[in-house]
Amino acid sequence: MVAALEFVVVLGCALLVSGALAHRLKVAAPVVQLAAGVLLGFVPALRGTELPPEVLLLVFLPVLLYWESVTTSLRGIRRDLRGIVLTGTLLVVVTAWAVAALAHALGLPWGPAWVLGAAVAPTDATAVGVVSRLLPRRNVTLLRAESLINDGTALVVYSLAVGVTAGSEHLGTAHVSGLVVLSYGGGIAVGVLVAWLGIRLRRLVRGLGEPMLDNLTIILIPFSAYLLAERAEASGVLAVVVCGLIMSQAGPSLGGAEARRQTTAFWSLAMYLLNGVLFVLVGLEAQAAVRGLSGTALTTALLTVAAASCALVVVRFLFLFAAVYTIRALDRRPRQRERRMGHRARVVSALAGFRGAVSLALALSVPYTLDSGGPFPDRDTIVFVTAGVVVTTLVVQALILPSVARWARLPHDTDTERELALARTTASRAALDALPAVAADLGTDPEVAERLRATYEIHLHTLRAAETVDTPDADTLVRHHEQETALRLALLEHKRSAVIGLRDARHIDDAVLQSVQAQLDVEEVRLAPTAEPE
Repeated sequence: MVAALEFVVVLGCALLVSGALAHRLKVAAPVVQLAAGVLLGFVPALRGTELPPEVLLLVFLPVLLYWESVTTSLRGIRRDLRGIVLTGTLLVVVTAWAVAALAHALGLPWGPAWVLGAAVAPTDATAVGVVSRLLPRRNVTLLRAESLINDGTALVVYSLAVGVTAGSEHLGTAHVSGLVVLSYGGGIAVGVLVAWLGIRLRRLVRGLGEPMLDNLTIILIPFSAYLLAERAEASGVLAVVVCGLIMSQAGPSLGGAEARRQTTAFWSLAMYLLNGVLFVLVGLEAQAAVRGLSGTALTTALLTVAAASCALVVVRFLFLFAAVYTIRALDRRPRQRERRMGHRARVVSALAGFRGAVSLALALSVPYTLDSGGPFPDRDTIVFVTAGVVVTTLVVQALILPSVARWARLPHDTDTERELALARTTASRAALDALPAVAADLGTDPEVAERLRATYEIHLHTLRAAETVDTPDADTLVRHHEQETALRLALLEHKRSAVIGLRDARHIDDAVLQSVQAQLDVEEVRLAPTAEPE
């Protein structure tokens, strides 16, 4: 057994090497990370490494789900709420049942079969990023919103299946109905409560002017929501999602610029690390699971991977079309007709139901023992099949999806570009309108105010020209703006090199270098082309 610190270093090196190989080989990083975990399983000192199952749910799920919910469009969820609720609840139960039935037919007892079905039933919000550039914004929002809601449904099914198998739960209509009501109602209530408290706490902290404390508050929010909901025996997943959606609306007006930069940097790194660690850990446990499976059991597990992977796509395909025709038969309102998607778009959505980190976290969270003290039946099979299904969706479906997306001929999404232009133009116009009054309040010299007004006017003209780039004057203005931006970015490198040279010559201190470099970095981020939103 390796020490904890050594294991952390091994995981970090595995993520680093996997990321570099994935970039070089042009393959999905999770696939390489799984392979890295499998290879690590051959190291004798790592074979006995185990993490407590409850730690995986407590540490990984709140972080993964909170950031995805904060960055998901609430407006898009409202627009297609009915479809999202159907795919996030009923589709999960149907999928879990279909996978459980197949696994049982292949020899798995009903208890572990339902655990497996619940683990692979939810789609993954993070994995949607694989297809975000292939689909219009509405399709991506639907997939992300569905994956946030279906995690809560899957966890209810998962908890029941694990509890019944372990001997701590019993099935009954009243009991199951009560659990579902408590899970959803309690989760929503806790999410609203924690969001309300979090908003007020962040307002208090912002008054202190300490961005670090603001970010510490943000980190505590998802864990508080999850823990409080679990203590109330409600859905911690749903509490985190509801809390995150509320904070996504209130958050932009709560923190300062420095706090937001720190938040984005921290959560981006945290998401990458937690997703990567999950895939490496599953690869490690999958390798151990193979050693625990006999030749016949391994063959059956491989067949289960193939059957479950096919079932996920087929069930999703049938459900999406059946749900649409049912809604159309029951709702004939003109407003409903405006929301309709074409058949080709639904085929793409059926293939885009990737499985990822949440499924892996549930598989790794299966307890090792029953309440009676005996081993949990077929745990190795559950871990192995879940890992196999995740790899299949990320490799096979990800390879097929681009061709299907081209076949679907989905309309080019211009909404994002149009709204970005509207937001930037409105912001510049508001600044110009407020400039005289603000300059007067601050006692700004007229020359300074006029110089800034000219700068804003040029920026506003450039934004408007970008919308009408087909005219010669507009084309020239946009080209000049792009050339000026490129020139400024190139000159920043000379500034940075000059300051580093001063430090190397011992004319300035390291602290001075870091302060100036931070200012140059802010300017570079401001000038760099903005990445297209997902």
